[in-house]
Amino acid sequence: MSDCCSNSASINTLPCPDCGGICKGVAMRTLYHQVRFPENLKIVAEVYYFCPDRHCKIGYFSVSGNIIAKQLLTACRGIQADRLCYCFGIDADQYLSALRAGDAETIKGFVIQRTQAGECACEVRNPSGQCCLAKFKKLEQNSKFQQNFS
Repeated sequence: MSDCCSNSASINTLPCPDCGGICKGVAMRTLYHQVRFPENLKIVAEVYYFCPDRHCKIGYFSVSGNIIAKQLLTACRGIQADRLCYCFGIDADQYLSALRAGDAETIKGFVIQRTQAGECACEVRNPSGQCCLAKFKKLEQNSKFQQNFS
């Protein structure tokens, strides 16, 4: 697979100063691509964390107190739409519908195939800087769990 999905390095986490959710560290490259111009010119280079909670106003924050609001991110609409895959524009609701219809493997297979071909750009398109494939699996597991208790 491409480098974005084969990264086995451990990722530092911190709680979001606003919502308290668990936030993972991101590369500066991700920030420079995610923060809209001209705000990206003002980014202070240091370690930042991404808050994945779509209802939280904070997009990125640093230990020193620098905060970048979600509304300043190029992926703001995708975050609000609960985007599952930023490289290929797949929202969680679309994938859940495909799971219910028994057609999820087509979507997931496409993403895996494109990723293996090196055609994803998770590090810059996904505001977390992480590969989305784990999110597919997590959504599948949550869907199965909900079906078992419905």
